[in-house]
Amino acid sequence: MPEQIPDGATGGTPTAPRLVTPAMLRQWPLPDPAGSKYDRGQAVVIGGARSTPGAVLLAGVSALRMGAGKLHLGVAETVAAHLAVAVPESGVTGLAESSSGSVSGIGAGAALEAETSRADAVLIGPGLDAPDGSARLLSEVVPTLPQDVPVVLDAFGLTILPDVDQSVVDMLRGRLVATPNPGELARILDRDEIGDDELAEATLEAAEKYGAVVGCADWAVADGRVWKVTTGDTGLGTSGSGDVVAGALLGLLSRGAGVAQALVWAKYVHAAAGDTLAMRFGRVGYLAGELPSELPLVLRTLRGD
Repeated sequence: MPEQIPDGATGGTPTAPRLVTPAMLRQWPLPDPAGSKYDRGQAVVIGGARSTPGAVLLAGVSALRMGAGKLHLGVAETVAAHLAVAVPESGVTGLAESSSGSVSGIGAGAALEAETSRADAVLIGPGLDAPDGSARLLSEVVPTLPQDVPVVLDAFGLTILPDVDQSVVDMLRGRLVATPNPGELARILDRDEIGDDELAEATLEAAEKYGAVVGCADWAVADGRVWKVTTGDTGLGTSGSGDVVAGALLGLLSRGAGVAQALVWAKYVHAAAGDTLAMRFGRVGYLAGELPSELPLVLRTLRGD
């Protein structure tokens, strides 16, 4: 069934989108974060080739900073132990990899099933770097997920979607949250490129094509409704920033937020965190790794805690 969205938070159309503001978000409150780590849910992040485990680190820490109760990471086996030390708050599973260090996807479903079968939300994609391995990973992992578990696809986890067996794509309909950049959006729509003035319509097209909630740049689309985030600045365009917003989204989903609510809140909180860092460092020059620690502070301000 479509997610129930309060009237005060209802999105508009591409020509008249609902602007995301603190006042609007307060009319759409997140689930109460009270309770144990089990009450706030388990988030699972899967990705991380040998050369790019930091993408999974950024996403996982961001999920915890947004209130996820438990975290599990799946990465290439040669970097799994290193990541377990770097993120001591998480469990880590090593995944089969190629000779070049790319996650091969072979046996990934079985290796992760103990975690994915009890996950409250799953993110696939950060740090993946090989199309064939990413496609196999998706095909192995998705069938292990309970049908009601939301799935976030980002980066390579998303761009290979047109190449995955249609039965896997169908398993994702109605619970998929996609967070492409404009280039990745063009790829899943089989276009050469998408201009800035086409982003809203293209995001809406992708949402309809894949039965998904989709966020690209300033735009968020769910069930034909459109929101536009008006905060944030050019400094957010830095390496790893997309992994942070995907992880923030994952954290809210694990807490029980609906897919549209989680996407809209995560994109705003991520952008506002960037604004905070811009006041400290300037419009550019702050790092994606500095964003996660700002996320709970922005949440506290929005919630009025």
